[in-house]
Amino acid sequence: MQPDAASRQPRMSFKGSAGLIVAVAVVVILLIMLPAYRWFFLISVGIGVVVAGILYLWRKYRPIREEDVEHKRPLGL
Repeated sequence: MQPDAASRQPRMSFKGSAGLIVAVAVVVILLIMLPAYRWFFLISVGIGVVVAGILYLWRKYRPIREEDVEHKRPLGL
């Protein structure tokens, strides 16, 4: 049995740089069209930058030492 035409939907797949371009285009379109999205995007980027900065400074001043890593070869390779 073949599925009916209503259940078959065309699928689009963007991989690599094409996917990145499509994602950036969608974000830009949303930023232009929806004012509330601008605030959400700004707050999200701000939180991301703060968290990235904290993690960067944490690892800079507390680097991972050899003895901190328990399973050095988890796959046994």
